[in-house]
Order: sequence, then C-alpha cells, then structure tokens
Amino acid sequence: MTGLQFYKMSGSGNDFIIADNRDGKIAKDDLPGLAKALCARKISVGADGLILVENSSQCDFKWQFYNADGSEAEMCGNGARCVARYAYLNKMAGEDMTFETLAGVIHAQVMGENVKVGLTDPTDVKYFYPLEVDGVKCNITSMNTGVPHVVLLVGDIEQPDVEEMGRKIRFHKAFAPAGTNVNFVEFRRGELAVRTYERGVEGETLACGTGAVASALARVAADAALSPVKVLTRSGQYLLVHYRRTKDGFGQIYLEGDAQIIYQGELGPDALKMAQK
Repeated sequence: MTGLQFYKMSGSGNDFIIADNRDGKIAKDDLPGLAKALCARKISVGADGLILVENSSQCDFKWQFYNADGSEAEMCGNGARCVARYAYLNKMAGEDMTFETLAGVIHAQVMGENVKVGLTDPTDVKYFYPLEVDGVKCNITSMNTGVPHVVLLVGDIEQPDVEEMGRKIRFHKAFAPAGTNVNFVEFRRGELAVRTYERGVEGETLACGTGAVASALARVAADAALSPVKVLTRSGQYLLVHYRRTKDGFGQIYLEGDAQIIYQGELGPDALKMAQK
C-alpha cells in the first residue's frame, strides 16, 4: 500500500483517513486490516475511521467505511460530511451530490468548509424506557439513525464516566449482538451538550454525527425543541440537526457542520509495518 495518496480530515473533531479507490486497487478483504493499521494513533496516521471512495452505477460514488477497530459501519454523519467535501474538491462530484452507504443513499450539499448531509429516517425508535445496568435502572432512549444509538440524559455533562458506563451499555445484552453507540446528553437552554462512546472506536470520540441526531430527536420528543437543534460536541464545535415532523415521527433529517482538511499525504513504506508490530 506504499504510495497511497490520502486526505486526513476532521468533522467537528471526528477524524478520518480518506482515499480514492475507484480503480479498485485495494481489495475489500484487505480493508479491515488496513483500517486497523492506518487508524492506530502514534504509530501510524491515526484516525477514528478509514473511508474509501469507489465507483457507483447509481450515484456520484459509493463509500467503504471502516472503524478504527477494523469493523465495517453502516453510516457515519461526520464521515459523510468529510467525504462529500473530499469528493467535491477532487472533482468526483458537484456541490450537490449523492453517494451510496450501507445505510442507503445519502444526499450532501457542500457549502465551502461546511457540509449538510441528509440522513436516513430513524428506525427502531423507543423513547424514555428503563434499562438495568449493574443493578441500577437508567432511563434511556434508543433509535437507529443509520447506526444504533442509546441516549442517556445527565444533569452535568462533566460527571459521567463515559468510558466505563458507555462500554457497559454498548455491550449490554439488550443490544446484542451488534451493540450500540452511547450518548450522554445534557439539555441546556437553546442547545444540548453531548459526549459519545462510539462502537468500533471503543472509546469516547470528540464528536458523533449520527449520535448528535439521536440526541437532538430525543430532545425534541422531551420538550419540542425547534429545528435546527444546536448540538455542542466534545471538541467544542457545534453541529446543527435539521428535521421535519411527520405523522410517523421524523423525516427530512439533515446534519450540518464543518468538514476540515487537516493535511494531505502519501503512505510511506513503514506505515503498515509499524502499525502491525
């Protein structure tokens, strides 16, 4: 894989390695190991995920998305914004584009450094029900906003042990075998603050786009917050969640936020060797 050209990009603190694989030079069977190796921090490029752009017969392109642990994910809101800007800058698509994901076809609009992506309607929505964790009943909301999420309301966003509690809920038998992402959410005046334990990264990340959507919709269900809902991520960056009420719940959901180019690079001969030691 020496010589692979890539972009390192960040969406509100969620960082990704993005590369062009339209010539199919990287086989799908190699992607789990490649993602795990390249996403390793300090000994390789380091990122929350690896995104490869590939050809599509029905959209501008399709992506292959892998988490840092080598697992394939259906969707990632922040990754979607980053890959959209990457595709636009590299003339793979115009400012308005569509691309294929495992969660379905995603529409994106590039607006300079900001990108707005339309997400799939939420499924498996359950509001405010009890979940027992270590003998304690927690009041949670759960839904799939492209990937599964749990939302847990807290009084102070600084108080929860996101790593410990997040891991327990992520692997809870109620969400087996796929597991779930876990969002700790503090409702504030005019906004909400979110910290997320991400499945596949297996730790807290600085932002999670689909988690911001799940958290925002839980807020709407609780006190009818108006669109767009302003979400403060752990990075200090804001995401905007746009939605429209429907008779069945929610529709026309859009996630808006930054998609920053951190640097462009080329893999050196030791990139994989160091990570695989």
